[in-house]
Amino acid sequence: MRLTSRWLLWFIGIGIYVMALGGVFYYNLFKWTFDEKLKIDIIDTIKIYAPTLRDGLIKNSRAITFEEYNIMSETLSKDERITSIVYMNRFGVIRWHREARFIGISYDEYSKDIPPLTSALSDALKSYKPKVQPVPKQPFYEIAIPLTVGGEVVGALDLMVSRASSDILISSAMKKYVIGALGVLFLLGLPFYFFFHHYVISPLEMLSESIGSASFKTLELRFPKRSDEIGILADYINGFMAKAKGEMDGIEKRIVLFRQGEEQWWRAILRTIVPMNHYVMVVDENNNILYANFDLPGGIEAKNIHLLDVVDSQQQSLLRLVGRAFEMPSEIVEGETIFKGIAMNAKIIHAGEEKGSGRTLIYFSPKSL
Repeated sequence: MRLTSRWLLWFIGIGIYVMALGGVFYYNLFKWTFDEKLKIDIIDTIKIYAPTLRDGLIKNSRAITFEEYNIMSETLSKDERITSIVYMNRFGVIRWHREARFIGISYDEYSKDIPPLTSALSDALKSYKPKVQPVPKQPFYEIAIPLTVGGEVVGALDLMVSRASSDILISSAMKKYVIGALGVLFLLGLPFYFFFHHYVISPLEMLSESIGSASFKTLELRFPKRSDEIGILADYINGFMAKAKGEMDGIEKRIVLFRQGEEQWWRAILRTIVPMNHYVMVVDENNNILYANFDLPGGIEAKNIHLLDVVDSQQQSLLRLVGRAFEMPSEIVEGETIFKGIAMNAKIIHAGEEKGSGRTLIYFSPKSL
């Protein structure tokens, strides 16, 4: 996988991970914020009408006044957030309810028909303060608000408030969060990608092309100077290639010296032991002539002369002898052939099986009459 693809996958993966963590954090933050806002809004709404409700309770604790009835039926009961209202006096008698059958009965009797879902009302009456409790496994809050005058409870409101509006706000806020997070991820990723591509990927591609186009003759890396890590890498590669070039030049020089020494050695040995009217050649594993005691095409100093440049390809007998020598290394193969137009006895031996070290000695002597 290419480096850009890996970087893109890592960036997307890390971005999604951060978005998910941020989503959990913001979801809980939104939930707490909007839930608290819902609770405070309901309590503040009741506080607005609390003076009118207290006046009605003080004037007549048993019968609801027109003002109280108007607040309950025309204002609070039409609030979409409030699903249930129980309004009672100091004696626990229900003063107003959406269902007329519950009006005028005690809260204890009402509880037998509709059991309380939380302890919010009892806690509020004990503490003289509004209490809010979530209804277990249901999207509601029970909000109980005591109405007090001079430190005494003169009545209470028990409201069932839906969290649907809060959930809608949370859902809307989370959608905006996701859209915003994706936008930030894109806006951050775009400059990061161009930076990464310009300062990392493109130089690496240039370095790769420079290495690929480097000449094996000069082993010189053509890459513009840089002061960053990629430039340091290019310098190391240049240094390595320079060392390799030096080693290759040294090997080549050693090969040349070895060939020269080998040629001098063959020349000295064969001049000493081969009679003047006899012919001898030494060829390498590619059948290039290394030494001959007779003139070669192009002169005695000619290089890269092949055996077939000296021996007529029609001389099948000689070529067969050379082939047999290759098949039986280190053994002398003897036979008769024609060389330089003269009938000759031939002795051929091939030695050296390692690559680059194979040598074949071909010796011609005149046939005895």
